[in-house]
Amino acid sequence: MSDAKQARMVEGKVVVVTGAGGGIGRDIALAMAREGARLVVNDIGASVTGEGADAGPAQKVVNEIKALGGEAVANTDSVSEAASANRIVQTALDHFGRIDVVVNNAGILRDRFFHKMSLDEWDAVIKVHLYGAYHVSRAAAPHFKEQASGNYIHMTSTSGLIGNFGQANYAAAKLGIAALSKSIALDMLKFNVRSNCIAPFAWSRMIGSIPTDTPEQQARVDRIKQMTPAKIAPLAVCLASEASRDANGQIFAVRNNEIFLISQPRPVRSVQRSEGWDPQTVASHALPALQASYFPLDRSGDVFSWDPV
Repeated sequence: MSDAKQARMVEGKVVVVTGAGGGIGRDIALAMAREGARLVVNDIGASVTGEGADAGPAQKVVNEIKALGGEAVANTDSVSEAASANRIVQTALDHFGRIDVVVNNAGILRDRFFHKMSLDEWDAVIKVHLYGAYHVSRAAAPHFKEQASGNYIHMTSTSGLIGNFGQANYAAAKLGIAALSKSIALDMLKFNVRSNCIAPFAWSRMIGSIPTDTPEQQARVDRIKQMTPAKIAPLAVCLASEASRDANGQIFAVRNNEIFLISQPRPVRSVQRSEGWDPQTVASHALPALQASYFPLDRSGDVFSWDPV
């Protein structure tokens, strides 16, 4: 084995990447393969809104990995049901004999303002993102526990961490994933299992429907297009490796050439009255005292207000 091959960061690890038929998932799968991983490329081949199925996208990525000299197998099971998610993990076991890393990347969008959102639009997004991350993670957990090693990398979003218009379903799921990741990190720490999140900024088909009706909107889209899905992959590969052993229960964001550590909710300010509170003193004392520390109704773009670097 050459020194170059020995130096690859995830040499021999078996990595499941969901939603890997295109976009961020595809680039993560390819980057993992270049660094020596063996891949299960999962993608049902659905539209951005979750309709339809096509085995082609997953197999195409497998072919790309094999062309690089890597090992990979396609899987087209859905993440949104427990039985099919188990089959994704079983694919890794059947073909490679183990599983080391789960990258929960699969996702769909059904954007709608909250007061117009249908039950189906809510359910579909929650099932793929939040249930999907749970089902695939849960399927891998016994194997991680038994081998006393394992690694989860989940895709969250600033839509949930900060806020956005018209994405109550997506935002709720993505903030839920951040909490799920932290819980996994706490519960499985004693088994040498880690769990972290990435909030990716990248141009992909999932955000390809952003309007470009005005020069300002077009300029915004042009800036976003700089942020290719490949920019997310280096952090994902590093988190999958032993080089990031101290990162656990963390939330990162990647925006073009910037990597951020995202804060997690902690107390900001407090007030107390030794005699206790009633509704009137809450109104007259507590809320006025806390108001200076209220958070504005920010959207992601308000917080990340500068052009991508």
